[in-house]
Amino acid sequence: MKNVMGFAKKYGVSAVIHAGDWNTIESVETVLSSGIPLYTVTGNADIRPEVIKMLRLKSKMFSEDYLEFELGGRKIGVTHKPSDLKKYFEGKKLDIIFCGHRHSKDESVVNGVKVVRSGAIIKGNNFAIYDTDKNKVEFIIDE
Repeated sequence: MKNVMGFAKKYGVSAVIHAGDWNTIESVETVLSSGIPLYTVTGNADIRPEVIKMLRLKSKMFSEDYLEFELGGRKIGVTHKPSDLKKYFEGKKLDIIFCGHRHSKDESVVNGVKVVRSGAIIKGNNFAIYDTDKNKVEFIIDE
């Protein structure tokens, strides 16, 4: 996580969007200490109450299930499980939805909305950069 946050600072990333499965309290602390606003949901592996408490208190925006917010002029959705897309986001006008759960990268378009899984940091430095100006995603993969 430290390498990812170093990258984020070096390139002036304006926000961190995390789709759950935090892995450790240290990972949460690393992101929060960067000073970059954090938008996050929890995943099925986030069972430690101290992780959820810290996210609830200190992240820019937090939900245990799903988020919707605007950033850089784009309407963004975040959920952990891809199967929750229909449950939470059907009929909503979003530019992009981030999800996790499967720990692999993927980009698709569902009903005109970009859907992105960025990968899992536990498998290397795997993450994605989202350019809100261009509505484009670049995957950074190091497996």
